[in-house]
Amino acid sequence: MHKPKIGLALGGGAARGWSHIGVIEALTQAGIKPDIVCGTSMGALVGGVYASGRLAALHDWALKADRRIVTSLVDVAFMAGGLIDGVRIVEWLGKLEIAKAIEDLKIPYGAVATDVTTGREMWLRSGALDRAIRASIAMPGIFSPIQIDDVWMVDGGLVNPVPVSLCRAMGADFVIAVNVNEDLLGRRLVPEPSPEVDLPKPANLMELLKAAPAAWAAPLASFRLFGSPATPGYFDVLANALNIMQDHITRSRLAGEPPHALILPRVVDIGLLDFHRAAEAIAEGRAATERALPAIEARLSGTRPR
Repeated sequence: MHKPKIGLALGGGAARGWSHIGVIEALTQAGIKPDIVCGTSMGALVGGVYASGRLAALHDWALKADRRIVTSLVDVAFMAGGLIDGVRIVEWLGKLEIAKAIEDLKIPYGAVATDVTTGREMWLRSGALDRAIRASIAMPGIFSPIQIDDVWMVDGGLVNPVPVSLCRAMGADFVIAVNVNEDLLGRRLVPEPSPEVDLPKPANLMELLKAAPAAWAAPLASFRLFGSPATPGYFDVLANALNIMQDHITRSRLAGEPPHALILPRVVDIGLLDFHRAAEAIAEGRAATERALPAIEARLSGTRPR
């Protein structure tokens, strides 16, 4: 019997994307190994590290990453089209020893980015892996865009948050999709004040600029930036705006391009930039996969799920 070529489509979701690690680990432990891996945004990062054979190293790093470690990757770049330049993240990917080029990967891989000039969906299937990941994670308003082959690119979640279509285009017969943004809307926009963070409010933007980047460790650790306990902060508003956009796009794309199986980690309580909560996200990715495994195995074997 013909063995179907399995494609894994990993969706975007910033810190919630840590759950992809648990998904991949649970699938491989069940004997389901993807033949093709495609990702958008955080899905592109985790997928690229997995295709490089370095998922265990990423898992270990993520579990150790507290707020201090995460903010050490932040390099402020107000004048570069975003708040964060992303050079340190590319350097960090190098330290993880991922593959230099997509062509070097043992598993066919593709990342989704967006041409910020035309709005075109860009499929990155060759060239430097770290730059493809950097383009796919370039969340507007946070990361500056990156230029690849004379095209300025930003986050692929603007056009294809869960890249089922790319998996199919690359030859997948059976697509398993992972959407980490299910039921994301409706969360409380103004969170309860945190007793851990008591930050002075800068008098003006120039005061903040003069203090950067050292003073950014605390603002980014709280992820509010000029907000108060009674009003939404910068990242609260930006996160919810992106959530609304991606929710509508994801629902539309998955309705028109349904996967054969859909894994839905329950990670809505993890904020956009809560990268220090990897343990929770990974555990839920594993749990969500275990919930979906009976249906996935049944469909792969051609039988009905019990």
